[in-house]
Amino acid sequence: MKDDRLSPLPSAHKDRSTADHVPDTPQTRAPAYRLAFADEDFLCRDELRPVRLQLELLKPQLALDEENIEGTIVLFGGARIPEPANKASARTETLADLTKYYDEARDFARLMTERSDGRNDVIVTGGGPGVMEAGNRGAIDAGGKSIGLNIVLPHEQAPNEYVTPELCFNFHYFAIRKMHFLMRAKAICVFPGGFGTLDEMFETLTLIQTGRMECVPFLLFGRAFWEKIINWEALADAGTISAEDLDLFRFVETAEEAIDVIDNWGDCSPRGEIPGR
Repeated sequence: MKDDRLSPLPSAHKDRSTADHVPDTPQTRAPAYRLAFADEDFLCRDELRPVRLQLELLKPQLALDEENIEGTIVLFGGARIPEPANKASARTETLADLTKYYDEARDFARLMTERSDGRNDVIVTGGGPGVMEAGNRGAIDAGGKSIGLNIVLPHEQAPNEYVTPELCFNFHYFAIRKMHFLMRAKAICVFPGGFGTLDEMFETLTLIQTGRMECVPFLLFGRAFWEKIINWEALADAGTISAEDLDLFRFVETAEEAIDVIDNWGDCSPRGEIPGR
């Protein structure tokens, strides 16, 4: 960590170290005596939620800035999709068939990382298994770095082994994690998945639809899967979205096709108005 302090006052690190070596007395052992920023019990109080939200936004931001990362390629997709070599472990026949998208995600991440300068086109995933693992693994295949944005879940979970360690983050707040997915996003790639993938996909589409986010290339891998679980045309026919909203994303099947679509996406300026309103 850089220390470019110009202040003549002692740093927080120095005072925390000093406070750790004060005489042991009833007063210094009391929770009230702890430095506020070094007091975990205090920081975890309900009243400190606004501070924790700010810290969770700021910590990855500073780390990514220090790594000079400017633009990312976001991969969303199912945690339950195994790699083809473990196809037999798939819980359903459909999941077994979807293992091909593990390879497509891995190939796509490799190809994008090969042309990355380490600042742009950096792969970011949710840091977990399945499609997320494939994305981070593809970056490793290309000798590059990638980001993992993990979330604390009730069941035991660890980041996949392919995330670049210094770019592996852990979140308490889903909302802040979602912000970090999109703050540097230059393209969104969504592979087959479940509730979490659908949540991330629709939230991002809503931001683009409403003009709250600039248009970026938005790709759905696997037309058959997406058209089976979502009747896109019915939404437009009902008028709950406009026909133009169906142009916010495109279907692709392979890594090579995805890169071609990204390179030739066209205008990505924010919407001036919402069609159909």
